[in-house]
Amino acid sequence: MQKRLSRAQEKVLQKLGKADETRDTAFEEGVANFNKQMAEGTKLQKDLRAYLAAVKTMHDASKRLQDCLADMYEPEWFGKEEVDTIAEETDILWSDYHDKLVDNSMIAMDTYLAQFPDIKARIAKRDRKMTDYDSARHHFGSLQKGKKQDQAKIAKPMSLVEKAAPGWAQGILSAHQIAQTNLTRNQAEEELGRAQKVFEEINVDLQDELPQLWNSRVGFYVNTFQSMAGYQQRFHKDMGKLNQDLNDVMTKLDEQRLAKPAPPGPAPVRPPPSPRPSLTPAPDTQQQDIILFDGEALVSDANTTAPSQATAPSQATTPSQPQVKAMHDYAATDGDELEMKAGDVVLVLAWENPDEQDDGWLMGVKESHWLENKDLLAKGVFPENFTQKL
Repeated sequence: MQKRLSRAQEKVLQKLGKADETRDTAFEEGVANFNKQMAEGTKLQKDLRAYLAAVKTMHDASKRLQDCLADMYEPEWFGKEEVDTIAEETDILWSDYHDKLVDNSMIAMDTYLAQFPDIKARIAKRDRKMTDYDSARHHFGSLQKGKKQDQAKIAKPMSLVEKAAPGWAQGILSAHQIAQTNLTRNQAEEELGRAQKVFEEINVDLQDELPQLWNSRVGFYVNTFQSMAGYQQRFHKDMGKLNQDLNDVMTKLDEQRLAKPAPPGPAPVRPPPSPRPSLTPAPDTQQQDIILFDGEALVSDANTTAPSQATAPSQATTPSQPQVKAMHDYAATDGDELEMKAGDVVLVLAWENPDEQDDGWLMGVKESHWLENKDLLAKGVFPENFTQKL
C-alpha cells in the first residue's frame, strides 16, 4: 500500500512538472510496436477462427447436399456407385482440409499470441519499477539538497534547549542530529540502489525481447499464409477432380436419358366397342393376301388361312401398315385387344371395315404366332403409340 501511494504521488508530481521522469524513446517505440503487433495478431486470430467456422459450415452444407443426391439417385441410373463414392470422398476431403487448418494454422496462431500476455505484464511491471526508481531518486536528491541546509542549521546559534543543556550535552545533541541525517540519507541511497537494480534488470530484458518479437511477425505471417495457401491449393485441386468426375457421371446419365425411349402416354380412349363384322374371310374366299415380313412372303399351305394377294382385296385382311415393334408392355383390357411385351414384332392387318377402326388403334397379329401357327386366330387391336414402325 505504501508503494502504491508513493507511486501515485510520484506520478502526480511528474504530471505537474515538479519531478522529472525517466524517459527512453527507443523503449517507448518498442512498446508502441508491441501494442500494434498484439492488436494485429488478435484480429488475425479472430478472423482465422471465423474462417474455420465458415469451412465447417461449408463442409456440413456440402455433406447434406451430397447425401441428398446419393439418396435420390436411383439404383438403376448410370453411375450409382460412382455417385456414392464421390459423396464419401468429398466428405473426407472437407474433413481433412478443416483438420489441417486447425492442427497447423490455428494452433500456430494460438502459440504465437500466447507470448503477448506475459510480455505485456512485464512492461507494466517495468513501468511500476521505473516509478519506484524515480521516486527513490527524487527522495535521495532531496536529502542531498537538505544536507547543506542541515549543516547550516548546526552552525547557527543553538536553540534554547541546547543553550539550557549543560555544555557536555550540547555536543551530544549535535552529534545525534548529524547521525540521524546521515542514517536517513544512507537508507535513501540504499533504496535508490535497489530500485535502480530492479528497474534496470527488467528494462534490459525487455530492451532485447521487444525488437525480436517485433521482427518475428514477418516470419510468422509468411509461414501461416504459405501453409494455408498450400492447403487451399491441394483442397481445390482434389475437389475439382471430384467435381469433374461428378460432371462426367451426370453427362453420361443425361445421354442415357436421351437414348432411352420416353415412356408412352396412356392408350387412346376407345369408345364402347360396337359389334364388328367377323374378320374370318368369306367361305368363298379361302385364300387371303400374303403378309410380307422382312421382304419374304409368308405363304400358307392349303389348310391355312394366310392371305394371298391373288384374291379379291376388298374381302381380304391385307397389310396396310408397316410392320411394327412393341416398345413397351401392354396389358390387354378387353377380349379383342392384343397383349404385347416390349420387343414383340406385330404384323399389322387392315380392317375389313375401316369404319370400325378407332383413332390411335391398329389391328395385328404377333409375328411369333404367325410363324408358328400360320393363322390369324390370335389377332387383336393394340394402341399405336406403344409401338414403333419398322
